[in-house]
Amino acid sequence: MALGKNYDGQECSLAKALEIIGERWTLLVVRDAMYGVRRFGDFQAHLDIPRAVLSQRLAALVDAGVLERRRYQESPPRDEYVLTPMGRELWGIVLSLSHWGERHLTSAGPRRVFTHAACGTVLEPSSRCPTCQVQVPVGDVEVRPGPGLERSRHDQVSLALLEPHRMLTPISV
Repeated sequence: MALGKNYDGQECSLAKALEIIGERWTLLVVRDAMYGVRRFGDFQAHLDIPRAVLSQRLAALVDAGVLERRRYQESPPRDEYVLTPMGRELWGIVLSLSHWGERHLTSAGPRRVFTHAACGTVLEPSSRCPTCQVQVPVGDVEVRPGPGLERSRHDQVSLALLEPHRMLTPISV
């Protein structure tokens, strides 16, 4: 029996949210957009995702209002994908899931360390800065390699992320 594509009959906001972000690859696309990935080829190279799947996930995220498609070149036409305010609100979920995975699924330490760009303090799983006592939005976060990062990937995005990088700032590749 094939699984359904939605949660018809569920009177639940979580079920509605999962219809948008619950498919395999989707949160990784959102995570990469937070890292500053904007171009189709960069998403594909960093995620090792099939073209057809990436096209489908990007289109679904644009349709849902999580990403915005912006033209950056006319000839030939090329677009980039930028998080909308709705998409940026997923920051807390992405960070919390990352911390959960580090606590329960790895022993090498965090692969990425997220700090408050203003003071350099490592964020709590809730994106709160314990030094400044503020909730830190994704645009005020710096990501850097952590001790658990395996440096086996050599795509341009992975190489760019070996340096401290402000979240949402486009990755130059």
